[in-house]
Amino acid sequence: MPAIGENLRINGARLWDSLMEMAEIGPGVAGGNNRQTLTDEDSEGRHLFQSWCEAAGCTMGVDEIGNMFARREGTDPDALPVYVGSHLDTQPTGGKYDGVLGVLGGLEIIRTLNDLEINTKHPIVVTNWTNEEGTRFAPAMLASGVFAGKHTLDWANDRVDSDGKRFGDELERIGWKGSEKVGARKMHAMFELHIEQGPILEAENKDIGVVTHGQGLRWIECTITGKESHTGSTPMHMRKNAGRGLALLTELVHEIAMANQPGAVGAIGMIDVYPNSRNVIPGKVVFTVDMRTHLLDKLNAMVAEFNARAPKLCEDIGVEFSCEIIGQFDPPAFDEGCVGAVRAAAERLGYSHMDIISGAGHDACWINDLYPTAMVMCPCVDGLSHHEAEEISQEWATAGADVLMHAVVETAEIVG
Repeated sequence: MPAIGENLRINGARLWDSLMEMAEIGPGVAGGNNRQTLTDEDSEGRHLFQSWCEAAGCTMGVDEIGNMFARREGTDPDALPVYVGSHLDTQPTGGKYDGVLGVLGGLEIIRTLNDLEINTKHPIVVTNWTNEEGTRFAPAMLASGVFAGKHTLDWANDRVDSDGKRFGDELERIGWKGSEKVGARKMHAMFELHIEQGPILEAENKDIGVVTHGQGLRWIECTITGKESHTGSTPMHMRKNAGRGLALLTELVHEIAMANQPGAVGAIGMIDVYPNSRNVIPGKVVFTVDMRTHLLDKLNAMVAEFNARAPKLCEDIGVEFSCEIIGQFDPPAFDEGCVGAVRAAAERLGYSHMDIISGAGHDACWINDLYPTAMVMCPCVDGLSHHEAEEISQEWATAGADVLMHAVVETAEIVG
């Protein structure tokens, strides 16, 4: 196999221009993006991505859950493809780079190989995974989870958003339900480029994060049920305040995470308070606990402690507690060969790098259960993500995509 030279680099300015053009679709109110999954904006972003892929000579496949696969042929018709990609959907108040960098970084690989007339033995497939964020339809990484056999297609199609709209119905409505069976594709390997979504790389002044492991995750949806009553006329000792239960359990989650340091986190994110009136004591609160660590035994112990202590705390103040796990995955250890390819690429290109554990879940975490997989990370300013002020530099994006290309092309094998 011909050696990959350090002069093989992507076109950083073109990648950046593509990121900015995609960001024009579903603009947020504060400089970021609101391109939630299966919205009209999501559909528009998909069409733009498809047009770019077809202009680069790729053929587009779409499966029954809307995953998009842009294929550049290899020289060996029997060789399994090397996949690369991430997601185009965003948080309601999301940034311009979370997920999108990984998809358009994959497209930039194709464009660069075309520019240089480089062929690979294995086909290369750029992927946009549907509903990675999981904000509108829980859980996160839904479509890659179906691809990996973690969820059934019927179950995924029956997920509903806060307005009661079904995932399957919305997928059909925006016109992105394909005919290809989910999970039918086979992979030689997969790589995903992503912003770190944390502060470590910037603080350590490193260009590249070589992701060795991901954190496991549990999303626990909890309901506290009390009694609605007037805030002014209900004596304090007679209240059944579901909001007070929320306060107690918020502190419990923090306490459990702090007791399991280092490498464990926990918080309460999505919260719905009923009836959410200024002068009515909350009668019901529904919220989601998010617990994560890269150690499975520790993760399970954290969840077990929460489940054991939360009901008693609620009982003591006269409210009822119930919960169920609505999202979960165990901590992945990424393939040593693919991780080695990422590390070698960073060294070959002269980028500073360090091993890192992904604090967020990614589609690569599911695919890792099936095929050799690895991730590349670049810094983001102040570690800020899932926020409209999310920011990276063109230089960081370029470095991440350069390393991604070298790892992908090495794995796909240059011909000639």
